[in-house]
Amino acid sequence: MGRTRGTWNTKGTWAAGVALAAVLALTGYAVFSGDDGGTDTPAGKGGSSAEATAPASPGPSATYAPPDDWTEPNQWAALPRGKRTDDRGSAIGFPKSTEGAVAMMVAANTTALEGGTSNVDEQLRIYHSYIGKADQSSENAEQIELNAIQSDKALAKQLGVNPGEPLPSGAYVRSTVVGFKVIKESDTEVSAWLLSRVVQKDGEMEKEQGSYTRTLAGAQWEGGDWKLTGAATERAQQAVQGQNQPTMVAPGDPAFNRAGWTAIREAS
Repeated sequence: MGRTRGTWNTKGTWAAGVALAAVLALTGYAVFSGDDGGTDTPAGKGGSSAEATAPASPGPSATYAPPDDWTEPNQWAALPRGKRTDDRGSAIGFPKSTEGAVAMMVAANTTALEGGTSNVDEQLRIYHSYIGKADQSSENAEQIELNAIQSDKALAKQLGVNPGEPLPSGAYVRSTVVGFKVIKESDTEVSAWLLSRVVQKDGEMEKEQGSYTRTLAGAQWEGGDWKLTGAATERAQQAVQGQNQPTMVAPGDPAFNRAGWTAIREAS
């Protein structure tokens, strides 16, 4: 199963990216990420799940300057909501449609680390709620938790608190999907690129920092719902091999339309 590792080059992307990559690399997920300027970051091959999820050292942040004029996205989608919430607080029960599959991918890539919610909490929630059964094992769950503990310690050190303590008042790391681009679709399998906005704030009086990430996702219909699977993601990797990856850029920028992204509206 192929795995691809991205390099996180801002503090915000680093902290949130580690939280997701620890879960997703174990199932063959490919994560590519960059800064606010939409600059692509070359990806290298990872030989093991531990290597694929090791936190990269945060580097200097590039500044993204959005254009003065808003360019309306050519495509919008109001994705369906899950019909219910599971015991971990995750939305599940998405409709059997392409937009239902994308909605699940969006839910699985929406995270918030703040207060007492840790990387461990979010990683294990995503793993148990959204990963297919074939990719679940006690070994994977243990590895995810161990990696999450280490990334929690790194974030705590960065924010000046002791490991296990809540984040400082006003501090958070949040990841929100703002666009998607479908690669392949059928009744039982959907793959797509996801464009996320990742922000980090280190405290009440600190400035929010942000980046964009681009993630390749593959989902299969399993047990009456959509699940992320390594097999579907590997087929997605094969489908996009040799193609240009869509540019990471904010909705409202003309390049958003040129890249073929569909913007996401809040569902009613």
